[in-house]
Amino acid sequence: MSKIDARTRTLSRHSPQRTWRHILAALTFLLVAAATSPAALACACGCGVFDIANLFQTETGGSVFLEYDYMDQNKNWSGLSQAPADANDDKSIRTSFYTAGLRYLFASGFGVMVELPYWQRHFATDTGSTIERFDHGAFGDLRLTGVYSGFSEHNETAITLGIKLPTGDDRYAGFDRDTEIGSGSTDLALGAYHLGKLSSDGVWRYFVQGRYQFALSSTADYRPGNELNGVAGVTYDAGLVADTVALAPTLQLIASIRDSDKGAGANPADSGYSRLLVSPGVDIILQRWTLHTEVDFPLYQNIIGNQLIAQELIKTTMSYSF
Repeated sequence: MSKIDARTRTLSRHSPQRTWRHILAALTFLLVAAATSPAALACACGCGVFDIANLFQTETGGSVFLEYDYMDQNKNWSGLSQAPADANDDKSIRTSFYTAGLRYLFASGFGVMVELPYWQRHFATDTGSTIERFDHGAFGDLRLTGVYSGFSEHNETAITLGIKLPTGDDRYAGFDRDTEIGSGSTDLALGAYHLGKLSSDGVWRYFVQGRYQFALSSTADYRPGNELNGVAGVTYDAGLVADTVALAPTLQLIASIRDSDKGAGANPADSGYSRLLVSPGVDIILQRWTLHTEVDFPLYQNIIGNQLIAQELIKTTMSYSF
């Protein structure tokens, strides 16, 4: 999930003498980011943060990508602090998210992105007499997103419109309604983003994005809470670290607000949250290939009721531009 399309970087401008200064600055950038990150993350049951910042692209053409995300929710949290484990029947939710996707930006400024996720989830819950454990893997909800970035010559500002279809499995008997792989709802997502330069040579750049998602329809009397996600970040083009390999560390702040779920199949007293995350990461670029990895940690979290949280969110994406 490269925050700025790899092909927008003019890596040849970096001389070997400048490269080592850039590497040192990049390492310092990441060390400072890691040093300011606390040790626990409020991640509740919403996974919308994984979808933020996937659309950034300024060059016409396409890319395919495969994303892997990991979340281990094993601590009970309520309000602003950790809560006793016996206050929550759920004991563990451990999920690996695999997402295959395609992005394409046309010369007109219109673009499209398609994402198909597959989740592998482990769920442990207290039934009153024993701890039951369930493992289930299935395809999740298909997401289609349109973008228009023709406001400027370099496609740096865009509006987005997306729809999430109820294609995922939402009927697995071992999972609660709010831990099912599919939400069973059709959701609409409205958003916008902007990319810009912080330095005249483009070595330092910034990006901002916002997206609001809400359900248009739902099934089985369960409606997921509306969710607002925003991200602001900077990226540093460290240039070539080898003959054809470039490095670009990133640092983001990610804010999320999610309403409580609604309906007879929901648990509104134990759903919904607000949080602010810090996310250090790095892009490793080899010609048309880009490997992006990041880890998200909390600066602030406020959880409604009792919910399981993860200590960190891990994202890794490999993409190929064509």
